[in-house]
Amino acid sequence: MAKGFLANLKGVDAFGKTTDDVKVKTRTGAFLTLLSAAIILSFTVMEFVDYRRIYTDTSLVVDRSRGEKLTVRLNVTFPRVPCYLLSLDIMDISGETQRDISHNVLKTRLEPSGKVIPGSRSADLRNDVDKYNDAKAPDYCGSCYGGLAPASGCCNTCEEVRTAYINKGWSFTNPDAIEQCKNEGWSDKLKEQANEGCNIAGRLRVNKVIGNIHLSPGKSFQSSARNIYELVPYLRDDGNKHDFSHTIHQLSFEGDDEYDYRKAKIGREMKARLGLDTNPLDDTLHRTSKAQYMFQYFLKVVSTQFRTLDGKIIHSHQYSVTHFERDLAEGGLGDTPQGVHLQHGVSGVPGAFFNFEISPILVVHTDTRQSFAHFVTSTCAIVGGVLTVASLLDSVLFATSRALKKQGSGVKVM
Repeated sequence: MAKGFLANLKGVDAFGKTTDDVKVKTRTGAFLTLLSAAIILSFTVMEFVDYRRIYTDTSLVVDRSRGEKLTVRLNVTFPRVPCYLLSLDIMDISGETQRDISHNVLKTRLEPSGKVIPGSRSADLRNDVDKYNDAKAPDYCGSCYGGLAPASGCCNTCEEVRTAYINKGWSFTNPDAIEQCKNEGWSDKLKEQANEGCNIAGRLRVNKVIGNIHLSPGKSFQSSARNIYELVPYLRDDGNKHDFSHTIHQLSFEGDDEYDYRKAKIGREMKARLGLDTNPLDDTLHRTSKAQYMFQYFLKVVSTQFRTLDGKIIHSHQYSVTHFERDLAEGGLGDTPQGVHLQHGVSGVPGAFFNFEISPILVVHTDTRQSFAHFVTSTCAIVGGVLTVASLLDSVLFATSRALKKQGSGVKVM
């Protein structure tokens, strides 16, 4: 019974065999066999390389993150603005304001030639002011000279007197008449640094909302819910040329993952592979010869996520930027080079202003690789396809050769 079943099973054999004595081997068949082997080997190697290659798929999803903060890495040089005139402020749409930032920010005084002045790295002039304050009597209470006094009722430093004047709406034009300023040597310091430049570099923490970063002259104060800038030292005729020409060495938005060494290394590698390792404003130069000149940069910050093959997720950011310049000497009116008349509804301040907006889109870059099953399937298809085509070609050539031989034999007999 079993033997009969096995005998009947031979009928479904799809791979019929021929005996060696009925096989015909030809030189054409040998050539096609070698050619087929070479093609199979080449295609299999290419398929293996493709199997090992890492591809990056990019997709767009809605950014659902909430309550996050961004780190802004900033490095800007102003060759004709002294450090004492440079103020760094941050404001955002949530109402949070950071003024005269010095934490994690370093100001470096520069010679007119651009060289760093030795021993000049500091946040501002407060170090010398603190030394002067330490020498005062504990009960010392300086006059505010008619300005709006702070809650303590005392103005013990030149800076506090300047603030009191601004809050009162007065112009601070004669510091030599102020006792605190004379004792601190304020005027002498300004004159000493009048022809210097300044480099400001550091990291800033900002909310992940619409905001702006101000690099402007003087110091900003808040009075009656309005932003007032004291510009008198900047506009004073001290015999030196001051303008806000600048070089942006680096401006980038970073996520917290980029301060993890391992994740930061992976993120840099993926950025380099995708061509995202440079920022639009890095190493850009902007020049003007006018003191009353405003540079504005409008940045669209896009959250970016990198996903590796082993499941690691790195959060980062990239941005696009548009640039706008404005001559403030024209006031609220102006003309374009094409002769179009313009009217500005908002008065400007000389300086460099970076206005950033957060995109609601999250860009996801995911590393992928072909599965091993796909590689095996492709390899089998290559082997089967090449051998099938070679077998058909060999059959055609062999049949054609036999037909030609028969036809030649028939001609000779006649």
